[in-house]
Amino acid sequence: MENTLEQRTMRKVMRRLLPFLILLYFFAFLDRVNVGFAALTMNKAIGLTAYTFGWGAGIFFLSYFLFEVPSTVALSKFGARIWLARIMMTWGVVSACGALVSGATSFMVVRFVLGAAEAGFFPGVILFLTTWFPARYRARVVAMFMLANPISTALGSVVSSYVLRLDGVFNIAGWQWLFVVEGLPSVVLGVITLRYLIDSPKQATWLANDERDWLDQTIAAEAAERSARHKMSVFQALTNPHVLILGFIYFAIVTANNGLVLWQPQILKTLVDEHSIGFVNAVPFTVGALCMLVWGRIVDKRGKYRLDLALACAIIAVGLIIAASSSTFVPIFAGLVIAAIGGYCALPAFWALPTAFLSGTAAAAGIALVNSIGNLGGFAGPYLLGYLRSTTSGHSVGMAVLAGAAIAAVVVTLFARGPAGASSGDMSLDHPTR
Repeated sequence: MENTLEQRTMRKVMRRLLPFLILLYFFAFLDRVNVGFAALTMNKAIGLTAYTFGWGAGIFFLSYFLFEVPSTVALSKFGARIWLARIMMTWGVVSACGALVSGATSFMVVRFVLGAAEAGFFPGVILFLTTWFPARYRARVVAMFMLANPISTALGSVVSSYVLRLDGVFNIAGWQWLFVVEGLPSVVLGVITLRYLIDSPKQATWLANDERDWLDQTIAAEAAERSARHKMSVFQALTNPHVLILGFIYFAIVTANNGLVLWQPQILKTLVDEHSIGFVNAVPFTVGALCMLVWGRIVDKRGKYRLDLALACAIIAVGLIIAASSSTFVPIFAGLVIAAIGGYCALPAFWALPTAFLSGTAAAAGIALVNSIGNLGGFAGPYLLGYLRSTTSGHSVGMAVLAGAAIAAVVVTLFARGPAGASSGDMSLDHPTR
């Protein structure tokens, strides 16, 4: 009977929350990476070199780093409903303002402000999910939520390529239409968030009494257990070596992933017809998304989060090495697909780790710090590719450097040891609540 109650409850929660959260993340990620497509015509129009574009694309993550922790702590104080709505409305407005840039300086300013506006969204949602999903559901739920990442990149590639064709309509350039058309929906969704989301199971009138009680008690029991085993203050979470190790691992993963996301359209531009870029660019992310969904369920069943994370990072490295070792379309494209599979499969295994030993306000601070350190890789990846592209011929050297970042993630993941009380003494925390 308990299992039936659990299944019934979790089905309702998933149907109610995940589609909406996926939609929010879709536009969040789209507003972050559409600059890669805008660059196809924007760079020449406003005089950006490969080097300055790399700086501007990556500076988003510097402000993201600076504001991530305070924004996520604010979310834990004001509630996910209010704070996520605030984040969405501000980032939508700022993203649309990308249409107003006229040179390197204004481009960098808008990207910096966009990072500050979006800071706190992703770790805030991860924290929000811990109040609704027991630990044994975390990897698959994160995989489903992060489905918005490859979908936004894949679908966004197709949509962006068509929006760029609005070039000249009302005397507005195609890249300017891109920022406006893809930024304003976030403002609308921010308003909807205020009415749709609720902060905890106790307020869920759409759950039956027994379902609400079971979920609330289960989440509370897990939080109490984590707090008893790993009780931390905010300061302790921010200085905890295991949190910092996770931050480094995520930094390496994001360096590889975001370097490709923002530069892949320009890599493909040298290999395929310009009108085909949108569809070709979508393929690696579509395949990666499908693999991530399957991988998330496997990871939860196995419970070997550390080993599964290391395997996924190794796949990233293999794909990038294959792509870097050739100058023809088929092996480069195959390598990009393999790298995308590894990059997306790494995410559900990774985000099961910090939520397994952090709770309360410490979880807000710790998860935000991990994400903010990791997202510095969002600056490092685009910057490195931009620098190497301007100082070497082609993209091979840049992809080899990204492969090195993925290999570093493998090494640290395999040899890092987790917090006291972790199963097998490592960061896998194999189903700590089972």
